[in-house]
Amino acid sequence: MSKTMKITLAIIAAVIILLILPMISTFNSLTTLSAAADGQWANVEVQLQNRWDLLPRLETYLSTQRIQEKGIFDNIAQARTQYGSAKSTSDKMAAAGEVESAISRLLVVMENYPQVKTNDLVIVLNSQAEGTENRLRVERMRFNEAIQLYNTKAKVFPSNVIAGIFGFGQRAYFELPDKAALNAPKVNL
Repeated sequence: MSKTMKITLAIIAAVIILLILPMISTFNSLTTLSAAADGQWANVEVQLQNRWDLLPRLETYLSTQRIQEKGIFDNIAQARTQYGSAKSTSDKMAAAGEVESAISRLLVVMENYPQVKTNDLVIVLNSQAEGTENRLRVERMRFNEAIQLYNTKAKVFPSNVIAGIFGFGQRAYFELPDKAALNAPKVNL
């Protein structure tokens, strides 16, 4: 092999390496950001589960007080079932939004029952619910920040080329259907 042939092969190898290394780096970066978003979604799910664990206790107490808001608890149960059967994160987000809406309606109804507000159990549940809603709001915000980082990386050039080649599509933010529900519901029992 001649010296010019070796130099030519070395130049071709260097060019290939210079093209492949940024592709590998971009792929790894997109994979890392996607995994971070998945991790943040898991944190949101933990807080949603905490919220749902409080609801049966509240429903049991309200039924002992003869407060029958069957429609609201049916809506919560239906949304929870939808959440459990949801296959995609977007479907889970929609079901979680339905639960948020039903809880807001329940809190409005409970305002009409002064005897409920002074019960020790309700005071404890109120405190737990406020904490859960605040943690949920924080985790939802962190999830959306992770999605923003991922989506930005997947949109900018040249990352968008690599994202397209390897199937890294845009991901949805966790947006509540009712913009008024962006703040945690006021739990004032």
